Amino acid sequence: MLEDLTFKSLGVVNYHETLDLMKSHIQKADFNNEIWLLEHPPIFTLGTAADKNHILDAKDIPVVETDRGGEVTYHGPGQLVIYFLLDVKKLNFGPKKLVSTIQEFVKDLLADLSIDCNFIVGAPGVYVDKKKIASIGLRISKGKSYHGISINFDMDLSPFKQINPCGYEGQEVTQIKDLNESVSKLQLEKMVINLLKNTF
Repeated sequence: MLEDLTFKSLGVVNYHETLDLMKSHIQKADFNNEIWLLEHPPIFTLGTAADKNHILDAKDIPVVETDRGGEVTYHGPGQLVIYFLLDVKKLNFGPKKLVSTIQEFVKDLLADLSIDCNFIVGAPGVYVDKKKIASIGLRISKGKSYHGISINFDMDLSPFKQINPCGYEGQEVTQIKDLNESVSKLQLEKMVINLLKNTF
């Protein structure tokens, strides 16, 4: 377990700025483990494995190439993004264990909201009846992880139709508010922090 784990709730923050902050954080000599909870203004991001052809029509939404793993996804207001800035070497976590741990955390979170979910082999993320509710994209550099997971909470899902989400044509998406109307954003963040404290 990580004794120095800090949680930061950052509100709505620019994607480029956040990426720069993550990169500088993991290079700090006095690095400490942090998990950031935030939202991004509308943006499509391309992971290192992404094919630009999966952006069908960006319209006026900016597109950025980034250094996380995975394919194309969409971030926008009403989506909870969780970034894991962790010393995975100290945790003795390889990439697969980190991904599976994060997936299991989302499964537990959704179970607490009475939402049944599943995983699909070879397609990281979390699904509800084949509809994607959470997308994972991570990067590990010199024993430290950054990037993380985005969980669709209460957002406009229509921009997902402008891409093949995570590289899958016709991949449908869903969100927490459509499956459990009672939970608020503040409650969700509290639940996330409590679960992650026990996870790491």
